[in-house]
Amino acid sequence: MINTIAIDDEPLALKLVTGYIRKTPFLQLVGEFDNPFSAMEFCEKNHVDLVFLDIQMPDLMGTDFVRMLQNGPKIIFATAFEKFAIEGYRLDAVDYLLKPFGYEEFLASAMKARKLIELESHKDNSFETNEEFLFIKSEYKIRRINYTDILYIEGMKDYVKIFLKNDPHPILSINSLKVLESKLPDSRFMRVHRSFIVNLDRIETIERFRIVFGNVYIPVSDQYKEVFQKFLDENFL
Repeated sequence: MINTIAIDDEPLALKLVTGYIRKTPFLQLVGEFDNPFSAMEFCEKNHVDLVFLDIQMPDLMGTDFVRMLQNGPKIIFATAFEKFAIEGYRLDAVDYLLKPFGYEEFLASAMKARKLIELESHKDNSFETNEEFLFIKSEYKIRRINYTDILYIEGMKDYVKIFLKNDPHPILSINSLKVLESKLPDSRFMRVHRSFIVNLDRIETIERFRIVFGNVYIPVSDQYKEVFQKFLDENFL
């Protein structure tokens, strides 16, 4: 069962979504909220896998709510405003339901979330790590990757790309960047952007808070600048 909550300041919309959640066999409704602040407090104290979330709400936008979550659950936006779709996907939302929507659309989004949650729940079978290398499942094979060979890792929606030195083709694996980050030694790798982890030992050039690997420029986002700057200060002559 997937622990699910719904957040919407409109009573009728909240009632519709919670009704759909109760109707879906693999979803377990564990909370319903008409404001994001109560939901935030609930998420801090309870395990939540999935959130159906309105965007346009008084006091706090749904997008800002997602940014405030720590190790947050999967998000499906359910809103009447199509203009927020791009921002929603930038926040790694599983899906974007445009009101009014029916149960068929709701179920398709819920099943997409279930697939992602199941993939992450099997992360221990996807790769194993030690201090020098990892084994990772890619294209029906298990490959050994030495940490020293990794340049950087890019997170896509449902998979990651691992870029290696002296190899023009990245290794693809169905995993989330967050899962991979938890397995890598933080003394050697650093998350510098929502979509990128870099090998600190492989950094040779930094230009205007962009890490340069050949023709690729990886930005250090505001969220990670302080930690990255600390790394630079500790290693600066």
